[in-house]
Amino acid sequence: MIQSDVLILGGLSGITAGISCRRHYPDKKVVLVRKEGTILIPCGIPYIYGTVGGPQYNVIPDGLLESNDIQLVKNEAVDVDREKKIVTLADGETISYDKLVFATGSLPAVPPIPGVDKKNVYPIRKDYHYLEDVFEEMKSVRDIVIIGGGFIGVEFADECRKGRDVNITVVEALPHCLQMALDDEFCAEAQEKLSETGVKILVNTKVESIIGDDAVSGVRLSDGNELKADMVILGIGAKPNTSLAEKSGIELGYNKAIRVDAHMQTYTDPNIFACGDCAEKQSFFTGRPINVMLASIATAEARIAGANLYSPVHHHTGAISVFSSVVDGRAFAVAGLTERQAKEYGMNIVIGRAQAPDTHPGGMPNSTMTKVKLMFAKETGVILGGSISGGRSVGEMINVVSACIMHRMTANDIVQFQMGTHPALTSSPIVYPIVNAACKAVLPIRNCQ
Repeated sequence: MIQSDVLILGGLSGITAGISCRRHYPDKKVVLVRKEGTILIPCGIPYIYGTVGGPQYNVIPDGLLESNDIQLVKNEAVDVDREKKIVTLADGETISYDKLVFATGSLPAVPPIPGVDKKNVYPIRKDYHYLEDVFEEMKSVRDIVIIGGGFIGVEFADECRKGRDVNITVVEALPHCLQMALDDEFCAEAQEKLSETGVKILVNTKVESIIGDDAVSGVRLSDGNELKADMVILGIGAKPNTSLAEKSGIELGYNKAIRVDAHMQTYTDPNIFACGDCAEKQSFFTGRPINVMLASIATAEARIAGANLYSPVHHHTGAISVFSSVVDGRAFAVAGLTERQAKEYGMNIVIGRAQAPDTHPGGMPNSTMTKVKLMFAKETGVILGGSISGGRSVGEMINVVSACIMHRMTANDIVQFQMGTHPALTSSPIVYPIVNAACKAVLPIRNCQ
């Protein structure tokens, strides 16, 4: 039997939980068990097929575990005896624990479409060798159909075209690609960018069946039309990987995710914690359970879980949901609520918009126009959400917006924001778009108070 103080089951968020535990409780023995030989960077998976050029360039090194004195056991946990505090592995080996962390992540959602089990139909699994097989198979295909126009589908469409002579079609059931994450004007902008690359986009369209003999040869749509396809990629989301937790008697909540409190402690057992995609999420704004799976949230939860294992140190305030992506070189990002979501919640809102080049003057090389949309509660002026499109700086600008949301800043607070600027790095301080968007919301908010 292997002895441990803290036993972690899982990959990406498990690594972060282990490092957090080591920082707060350096005297504890930490063991991490994972089935996978190699851990991939989840958000980088679409880029394996274009920009990065292979799964071997999209991995998290095990040196992180070694340098933090975390013992790695490459095996599969198959049973948890909560009374004896023992986990049994697939080969019969056992590991004892004082505290246990579920960081088992998620599995791809596979819709019940007839023909979904045919050869060359690929859900997006976080498995190195599986994705390596997809990479090799993609070298010989001509027609790729991607089912799902969310971030996964759009990023795969954008990347798979790079360096290949292929026809790519995205099939999305909603009126817009990226509609679950972005407001309509940003969806339209992203969709236009993707179309400009030659990717065909079908919205308001459902897949009726996947056709072919043993291997896929096409996709039949609900309107009766058929698309030629020798590869189909399923990009319709994921579901929590909680079968072992359920078998262990751990209470599950919304979407069969593990129920946890603000300390990431399970409702069922005070010695068991959970973090990442397998753990239930509550909205920062409403406190209601939400179905969002992001590496940024997973690692934040993992840091909280690791810190709280032996004493409550950190408190999870809820998921703000911060997204960012790139379509044909243009970045799109959102933090917090979209206008559509706020209206669904019945919130009274004020919107401020601004745009400016991300250099000053705007004629500098590689300058890109940045568009910012901020949304505030009409009664209080507190920021509820922000959307941005533009160049590479958007990735960090949206993190600034997220910090503003987390600290419940008002439009007046943001107007007083003191930013660092440089001609080659940022917009002019005169027209800095986050500040200017807030400025445009101040008067309408004041008139409502």
